[in-house]
Amino acid sequence: MQRVSSVAGRRQLDFSRLFLAQAAAMLAVALAGLWLAGLSGVSSALMGGLVSLLPSLYFVRRGLRSRGGKRVRVNVLNLYQAAMGKFGLTVALFVILFVTVPPSNPALFFVAYVASQLMHWLTPWLMQERSTPRT
Repeated sequence: MQRVSSVAGRRQLDFSRLFLAQAAAMLAVALAGLWLAGLSGVSSALMGGLVSLLPSLYFVRRGLRSRGGKRVRVNVLNLYQAAMGKFGLTVALFVILFVTVPPSNPALFFVAYVASQLMHWLTPWLMQERSTPRT
């Protein structure tokens, strides 16, 4: 039982590294926005990064709700529901943001969004455990 809890703890740590990488990408674009466009660029970049970060947090929290190999169908259903919820939340955040508070610099908004999304590609390098052994 101790081994399962240590693996779960490492899994949470790995996802926190992903979220930290997303936040770092968002802050890097925000600093570039400060240099290029001032405070309006910073706010646009932060909004774009948050539109990427919040659905990712939802996906991890919802998708990994139940763990274990005995209920595979429930686990797969949770992942599908989490993916649909992440997509819906992303669309809703885009709509709410562009209707209520349009970003003053859409280019920085989308650059921060894409940079934060690209951090998912770095997930294999951010994880401590690898699915394939190193050679």
